[in-house]
Amino acid sequence: MVVAPAARSGREARPPKELREPKYYTVKRHLLDIIGTLPPGTLVPTERLLMVELGTSRTTVRQALGELVGEGRLVRRQGSGTYVAEPKVHWPLRMTSFTEQATSTGHAASTQLIDAGREKASDDIAERLELRTAALVHRIERLRLVDEVPMAVETSYLSAQQFPGLAKELRRGDSLYRVLLERYGVVPVTAEETIETAAASPREADLLRTETGSPMLVLSRHSFTADGSPVEWVQSWYRGDRYRFVTRLTSD
Repeated sequence: MVVAPAARSGREARPPKELREPKYYTVKRHLLDIIGTLPPGTLVPTERLLMVELGTSRTTVRQALGELVGEGRLVRRQGSGTYVAEPKVHWPLRMTSFTEQATSTGHAASTQLIDAGREKASDDIAERLELRTAALVHRIERLRLVDEVPMAVETSYLSAQQFPGLAKELRRGDSLYRVLLERYGVVPVTAEETIETAAASPREADLLRTETGSPMLVLSRHSFTADGSPVEWVQSWYRGDRYRFVTRLTSD
């Protein structure tokens, strides 16, 4: 039996057009080649020089540079230029203190206390800490530094009733986890942690010496004792251009 060929439509099917690489991406790849040969802190060519060298517009060059700054490969210094960035800090996600995490990766950590006081808990904070609405909580804001470079802004909430005098203890410069253990006999052993992205507000940008709107990694951690009692709710804003979070996954 002979099968008749299928009827053809009036138009022949055409293969899809090849995807064209955006001009700015070509410039970006060129810059990546340059960056790969230069040590951190090296000044990269100006926008004008790149325009001439690559025969493209200032807008295209600026877009390519902007993406590389956002990815943490380049860093802008106001009134100075654009430089090759320092390598990102590899930061393990562990149930431990900031100082211990830094030390485990060969870095020196320090902390500056921005503010420590008591306030009425919002509905959200009260629920997380299993407190009555408007119960008093400690609100502790700290600037975290790695190798003397500001890296994160951290805001912690803990029950004022459970931890009396906590703010005073932290003003002496002690580690929060050490104070919880030695002063109150409390040890956080488990936590739920989420990671999101956000843009730096003017205040965060000022504290972290970066630009308003620069990418941030926002970590929210809810920690508990061995019996499941909540200890702390903390939110940390890390510089997205300087951090790479690392964790080890295992099957159940």
